[in-house]
Amino acid sequence: MNFIKPYLPMDPLLVFAIVMFCILVVPKLFEKMHLPGLVGLLLCGLMLGPNGLNLGSGHTNHLFSDIGKLMVMFFAGLEIDYDDFILNKYKSLIFGILTFLLPLAAGMIIGLSFGYSLNSSLLIGSLLASHTLLAMPILIRYGIVNIEAVNVTVGATVFTDVAALIVLTACISLHTIGFAPKPLIIRLVGVIIYLPVLLFVAKRAAKFFIPRMQDNENNKTILMIVIMIVAALGAEMIHIEGIVGAFIGGLAVGEVIHGSKTKAKLETLGNTLFIPAFFIAIGALINPSSFLKLSGSNLVFVILIVGGLIFTKFLASFFASKILQYKKAEMLTMWSLSMPQVAATLAAALVAFETKNADGVRLISEPVFDTIIILVTITSILGLTLTERFAKKLKTVDVGH
Repeated sequence: MNFIKPYLPMDPLLVFAIVMFCILVVPKLFEKMHLPGLVGLLLCGLMLGPNGLNLGSGHTNHLFSDIGKLMVMFFAGLEIDYDDFILNKYKSLIFGILTFLLPLAAGMIIGLSFGYSLNSSLLIGSLLASHTLLAMPILIRYGIVNIEAVNVTVGATVFTDVAALIVLTACISLHTIGFAPKPLIIRLVGVIIYLPVLLFVAKRAAKFFIPRMQDNENNKTILMIVIMIVAALGAEMIHIEGIVGAFIGGLAVGEVIHGSKTKAKLETLGNTLFIPAFFIAIGALINPSSFLKLSGSNLVFVILIVGGLIFTKFLASFFASKILQYKKAEMLTMWSLSMPQVAATLAAALVAFETKNADGVRLISEPVFDTIIILVTITSILGLTLTERFAKKLKTVDVGH
């Protein structure tokens, strides 16, 4: 039920104008209150979305937010030094394994203790195991993306998101048709083949076309957007989350456009339009009524899930920092950056909720789905706020990497 009935005509142009006004004004207001501007955009989405004023969004605004979601990861790839990424791949794997397995185990234990089946509990654990680099725009703004600890966290994201989606595939197969290894093997083979091929092809395409476009920065910018979208669509065709493809695409072309006018123009376009629209769209998914439903065992379940996620992500960052010999500021940044559960988590939770077996039983129940929405809300706001705080400290610390 909407808290406020719509009283404005839901004309797409009017909604677009309101969204643009929010993007222009709200982040600055929140920054003056020493809060991340992105948190303000999340709250704008809540106010304008179906659980607030319900102004409607239209296909155009959905398109902008979808592109913004891809740009968050594409820009993350652009900012990563390719040589450093390859150099740190084993470090990324260490953190990726820790930040995947610890929340996975916690989710499974919590699910089983509340009477959910082993398969459903495994799925709940996988929802906690992935994360979204929601706060990357903050790190880009502070110019600390190429610090090794950040590189390692970004690389770990690829591992956690892909691994979580593979678990999702296995759980869906077990729930709907029983044990069937073929879909899982197909997805694994797709990942192993697609990501290296994408990295090679996207890099070659950028190196071939960019010099031939001479000083036409508009065409170069369009080419980058095309590479990003094609990379994402290719990933989705083999049932990998599109943001993983977008990240690999950005990583591939980053070296080609590093320090160029094309990169600056692309970032201006993304950071002033598409990425803010994405954050507003996420805010629109927040349902305050989910908080009002909490009572008894449901409240305990939510507290354990949210607390378990935050604690295990911290443990993963702590253990990884000890193994990799990172300083406290680096460890805290890794923790806050890996905390938000948004894109991959929401996508997987929705698919799991809509998946039913022959008896009509859902893979995850409505209380679990509501809990995931609450988890997304809390970790998004907390992750953004903490990253803003830790990034300031990290910028002043000589990390020595």
